[in-house]
Amino acid sequence: MSDPPETLRDPVTETLHGEEFVDPYRWLEADSAATERWVSRQNEYTDGVLGDLTAREALEPAMEALAETVEYEPITPTETGLFQRVKAADQDHSVLTVRERLDDDRRTLVDPNALSEDGSVSVDWYVPTPDGSLVAYGVATDGDEQYDVRILDIETGEIVDELPGTGRTGPHSFAWVGGGFHYVATGSAAEGDQLEKEVRYHELGSGEDDPVTETVTDPMVWPGLVTDPDGEHVLVAHSEGWERTDLYALREGELDPVLTGRDAIYHPRIRDGVAYLLTTDGAPTYRLVAIDLDDAEYDGDAALSEVLPEGEGVLESVAITDDRLVVRRDVDVSSSVEVYDLDGEFRRSVSLPGLGSVGSLVGSRGRSDAFLTYESFDQPRSTYRVRPESGGLDLLDEPETAPEFPITTTQEWYSAADGTEVPMFVVHREGVERNGTNPTLLYGYGGFEVSLTPSFSRFRLPFLCDGGVFVVANCRGGGEFGEGWHQAARHGRKQATFDDFIAAAETLIERGYTTAERLAIMGGSNGGLTVGAAITQRPELFRACVCAVPLLDMLRFHRFLLGESWTSEYGSPEEPEAFEHLRAYSPYQNVEDREYPAVLLKTAESDTRVHPFHARKMAAKLQHAQRGEEPILLRTESQTGHGVGKPVSKVIAEQLDLWGFLYDRLGVEPGGR
Repeated sequence: MSDPPETLRDPVTETLHGEEFVDPYRWLEADSAATERWVSRQNEYTDGVLGDLTAREALEPAMEALAETVEYEPITPTETGLFQRVKAADQDHSVLTVRERLDDDRRTLVDPNALSEDGSVSVDWYVPTPDGSLVAYGVATDGDEQYDVRILDIETGEIVDELPGTGRTGPHSFAWVGGGFHYVATGSAAEGDQLEKEVRYHELGSGEDDPVTETVTDPMVWPGLVTDPDGEHVLVAHSEGWERTDLYALREGELDPVLTGRDAIYHPRIRDGVAYLLTTDGAPTYRLVAIDLDDAEYDGDAALSEVLPEGEGVLESVAITDDRLVVRRDVDVSSSVEVYDLDGEFRRSVSLPGLGSVGSLVGSRGRSDAFLTYESFDQPRSTYRVRPESGGLDLLDEPETAPEFPITTTQEWYSAADGTEVPMFVVHREGVERNGTNPTLLYGYGGFEVSLTPSFSRFRLPFLCDGGVFVVANCRGGGEFGEGWHQAARHGRKQATFDDFIAAAETLIERGYTTAERLAIMGGSNGGLTVGAAITQRPELFRACVCAVPLLDMLRFHRFLLGESWTSEYGSPEEPEAFEHLRAYSPYQNVEDREYPAVLLKTAESDTRVHPFHARKMAAKLQHAQRGEEPILLRTESQTGHGVGKPVSKVIAEQLDLWGFLYDRLGVEPGGR
């Protein structure tokens, strides 16, 4: 195997909180011509290592076939129709469709595949009007999550209005009201001002500058918008980090404080003058409360009436139908669904297919039913209708990519370094034995109150079929057990995430699933930080690592793109106390001259969330420090971003890189079974 290309070491010395630090690769933070040339050489090196792998070549037909499958996204019901995105087997992107009734044929509204020849243009979100007459949708290029908003007339199929360059506008920052809509616009990634937000109102067809209701410059605060079907009430939710929410009613262009100054999270839904709030107020695993929005005076301290108390598991989401609440709870990291009256009286449970995850759960005024998605480790994401009056569950759409072999899923618990009991899911083909030598892939995240519930990946099937073991560790920092699980690994407690992940790896070896020589790890974004910390703290424990779109330089993350908004999760390097704990685990600062496992770092040119410099600098530093024989690879993708809006051609290439690398390093024989 050839050596990686040489990387210029151009040390920059700075003093942080009285300590001197030397960064030899600071120049790779710039998107300069020199960086571009370096990235090109790194991609060529990665091509040379991965391109000739026999495993990659052998997997290509299977990956191409798996990519060519129908995908069904969640159903969004309105009073007059059902909206849904569906990707045909031969398409790059999902097509936005509508139908009046479930037994009608879907009618195409927006086909992003016709918007570009190379699949670079995507439609990533949409919001229909409550009556289903119009739909707003967000158009992005190269997966950059910088949107133009277009408004389509459902009956004529014509674009009746367009707002170019609204930044990170999305479905949770959009509210139809009267003859227009409120929306949140941000600055652009190119100008470096994505964290500057404005709440605006757009009158359809006005052709004028939209009046600004509010400007939000605090990088920690993101405004969200919620309205009711009649547009009589609009709530603006100021989410500060992942720890608290202030709620305001938008009345005649002014913000009236509804609930402010409380250290609690509130997620609102509005129906018939009542705001239903999923909240941590007095309930670490969430409860449901209600506010009468017809009350003229709130003064920031609106009266709350409890609808659903805190109960077993985490209350994750609520769909409101005409006369029922359909509720999802996650108990021990798998979903359950129950039906209640609007006043919170229990009616019945809904029987789900098994140990799995409910995703989108949506109801609509004028409909007695609700719609959800469900998936598990052995069932692809499928859409269902819930019939609340009976508790019935009707399967509507199921992709034809279910495994053709039996899969076993178990949930196992293990002790972390401090004695905390942590769960993990262990997934493998039926009949795989604990012989101590199984090729194993451990996945983790552990942050931002994100829960890793059972999920399906069709590209994982060949690995499972060939005897691989796939494991998901539910590390602290996630939301699997509510706010307390999240708080246990924030700020100065972040090391708990890495301890949980490392303990999962040790447990897999102790229980006879695998050995360090046949154990790989994978994570992306915050999960990239998790695996980055794991290989710098315990490199001898792993054979290979896939580290995607990662945060890795935790002394510099807050200076780029959305990074400053994440100081609420990690702490700010500008503060001495936070600096100490960030420096202690920051992967980039803890690279030493030693043997490391094989590492595949993945980033993308159009990532507007996590800057590519993290992966660039880490690759350079690891390549310089590597004293073993395993390769350190960097793959930088063009015409794609953090993961949204990726065309099928990019997906196939990415999966071949990933699985070819893992098969080769773990010694898996394609088709070996």
